[in-house]
Amino acid sequence: MSETTRGEAHGRRPRVAVLFGGRSSEHAVSCVTAAGVLEAIDRTKYDVVPVGIARNGQWSLVSADPASWSLRSESLPEVTPGEQSVVLSADGTGSELVAHADGTLPRSLGRIDVVFPVLHGPFGEDGTLQGMLEMADIRYVGAGVLASAVGMDKHYMKVVFEAAGLKVGPYEVITDRQWEKDSESCLERASQLAFPLFVKPARAGSSMGITRVTNPANLRAAIETARGHDPKVVVEAGIVGREIEVAVLQGRGTEDPRTSSPGEIAVQNGGHEWYDFEAKYVDGAAAELSCPADLPEDIEARVRDLAGLAFEAVGGEGLSRVDFFYTPAGNLIINEINTMPGFTPISMYPQMWAKSGLQYTELIDELISLALERKTGLR
Repeated sequence: MSETTRGEAHGRRPRVAVLFGGRSSEHAVSCVTAAGVLEAIDRTKYDVVPVGIARNGQWSLVSADPASWSLRSESLPEVTPGEQSVVLSADGTGSELVAHADGTLPRSLGRIDVVFPVLHGPFGEDGTLQGMLEMADIRYVGAGVLASAVGMDKHYMKVVFEAAGLKVGPYEVITDRQWEKDSESCLERASQLAFPLFVKPARAGSSMGITRVTNPANLRAAIETARGHDPKVVVEAGIVGREIEVAVLQGRGTEDPRTSSPGEIAVQNGGHEWYDFEAKYVDGAAAELSCPADLPEDIEARVRDLAGLAFEAVGGEGLSRVDFFYTPAGNLIINEINTMPGFTPISMYPQMWAKSGLQYTELIDELISLALERKTGLR
């Protein structure tokens, strides 16, 4: 009996804990994603329990009102610590949410059938949370431990992609130890790449801490900026090409991964040189998605095949967005995979599926169904 039918057999809808916020620099982005999910999830099919994680790591029950977590021009949404904490408790037969506060007895908030973790960045998207849920035998939406960890680390992501036969662009990795030991040597290595360079925290997303560098004199400052988010830094050579994205959705049972029509990002307004944080989340007119992208038929088929290959290479589950560069020479160079892409209604992942015939609420339902169907433990 599936988890969905088990919940129905007990006279209730499956309960979904939407988990968001977190300790990373992408806290606000996670809140915005949660607002989209809370707005669109089918409340006639699921009982929804919103659980926020404050920046200090505290879990608590929070407002289910999507407006509480939307992106407002005057401030970024944030989960704040409360007097009452919430923990997940598992006993081998299921899992429940338990609330507790100083001076009071713990109280059960009921069983949870699946966790929908819309967390971005370290301590949520990188396999750490997924490992905790695996240890507790709790089903959850999205990639498992290994895929999450590889998808978060831009260094090992490239290693895995190259091993799978995917073409990646030139890059250098600068670890914390290397930088502290001999920063000049690190700068020399990075300077051998063709400018402009993109200096990135190895384990961050949403364009946090990324600098476009056109002059070697600015390279040290860019690395220090990236190190403010992650002591491990990836320096990539800029690639001339169109930015093509593909949304990937896990297949049912033994089916192959499903891929959307490819989309193309064009940064066109507001003085943005590239697809930075402001262009993604603040300036709604800065970027435009064309889906399906205007590509030759053979290239469209090829990029979809490569997106599925990338998903399988990291051991993907649930969802991922895979980004490529399509060069004037006709090459497809993979940029990255994102195992928990931005998931607001206007984010590229849901938009590409909407253009491919799967609307936002249906997409959320499909992801929850996939999570409820898959077994816990080793797969």
